[in-house]
Amino acid sequence: MTSKNQRDAVLKAVNAASSTWKSAFNAGDAAGCAIQYEKNASMRAEPFGAFTGREAIQAFWQNLINEGYSEVDYIEPKIEVINSSSAVLKSGWKMNKAGGVIHKELWVIQEDGTAKLREDHFEVV
Repeated sequence: MTSKNQRDAVLKAVNAASSTWKSAFNAGDAAGCAIQYEKNASMRAEPFGAFTGREAIQAFWQNLINEGYSEVDYIEPKIEVINSSSAVLKSGWKMNKAGGVIHKELWVIQEDGTAKLREDHFEVV
């Protein structure tokens, strides 16, 4: 069981990292998006496929940015703190050219206190 202080610290780190990811995407910065993932993170983007590792994930986001996707926004995000070092974010999302559902963003607290994505599973609907 996590204390209120631990829970609050995880929420603060996840909210900050998620905001940084969205800002990077909206600025057209695929490298800035990718740095929010752990080095060996996994991402499942339906219907596009699965991507493993920061380099493959960056290439995915760069391709979307190159195709003119931007203006990502989360719709009614919910964050569930799992333990003192991780949380899961679920949300609807929309962009200028698409929308969908985030089934699972597993954010894990790193040694420096920041949160990074270990798993990302979303789909376009």
